Amino acid sequence: MIKILVGAVTLVSLLMPIQASAEEEPKASAEALLHQMDEASRDLSYELSYILIKKNSIEPLRYRHAVEDGKTYAHLIYLSGPPREVIQRGREVSYFEPGLDPFTIDSNKMVAPLPPVMKTNIHELSDFYDFISMGRAREAGVACDVIRVAPKDGTRYSYLLWVDTRSHLVMRADLLDRDGEPLEQYRAVSYVVNPKVGEVLKNLSTVDLPAVVQLPPQPQADLGWSVNWLPQGFESVSRNRHRLVLTERPVESKMYSDGLFSLSIYVSDADNYTVREQLVRQGRRTLHSNVVGDKEVTVVGDIPPATARRIAESITFAKAPVVSPTAEGTKP
Repeated sequence: MIKILVGAVTLVSLLMPIQASAEEEPKASAEALLHQMDEASRDLSYELSYILIKKNSIEPLRYRHAVEDGKTYAHLIYLSGPPREVIQRGREVSYFEPGLDPFTIDSNKMVAPLPPVMKTNIHELSDFYDFISMGRAREAGVACDVIRVAPKDGTRYSYLLWVDTRSHLVMRADLLDRDGEPLEQYRAVSYVVNPKVGEVLKNLSTVDLPAVVQLPPQPQADLGWSVNWLPQGFESVSRNRHRLVLTERPVESKMYSDGLFSLSIYVSDADNYTVREQLVRQGRRTLHSNVVGDKEVTVVGDIPPATARRIAESITFAKAPVVSPTAEGTKP
């Protein structure tokens, strides 16, 4: 590991332009540093190798990114286990997973294990999160500004970020629960910022990728229930009715996001096998379900258990209209 880090520092120092030391540069505000991080992650040509550390696993990954001729190219590859990768070419994102046929969707964002703060609207987050400068430290062999992204209402998780003072890329991102304990960590082990990364990724324009899947339009279904409490900033992303693949059980769902975290709410008919109430947290993901009348309500998302419970308890159902026998039998 030491050899890897030393090699990374040497390579970065050779490829990046010489700048004044971090100690000599004027210190920007925490929010300004996050804007610099956002611009760097979107605009630079770079390669980042990192490990994703969870409670019971360590996943090594490599991410490459560049913008060539105004078009974004990116490539994420898993470095252990079965071959898995994600390729972005403009608004086309292709997924290659074991046991599934490769497919491509129309999107400008990967669904992949990357720090969510890398490509997030920092200005919008500032309404619901505080950005706190925590000083400077070293990570992956380079000087970093340490910034905490903390929710103003205390109903969400927070991030602690190590941002390289030179490239402004994220070298480390710790997801923290409300007690400050880490739920997962992204930690860089080596990185390169160089235009040649863009030259390599531009070759993706000639690669034969799966055709874009034409997804049918998702109508925003008018559901007979409402959510009466959500943490500030969470907005509706989608709502629909569908059947579960394995059981054919009908279910209604709504999805919400605040730009950094997301959650989904599912409502279905309760039956004899429904558990009256359960709460499960695995890493960043919480599942809370309970029974309201004859309905099972389930909240799943990257939120603390207390927040999931409060959301589930806030759901109310519209009463079905009562039709009197006289009115029903009356003819026009």
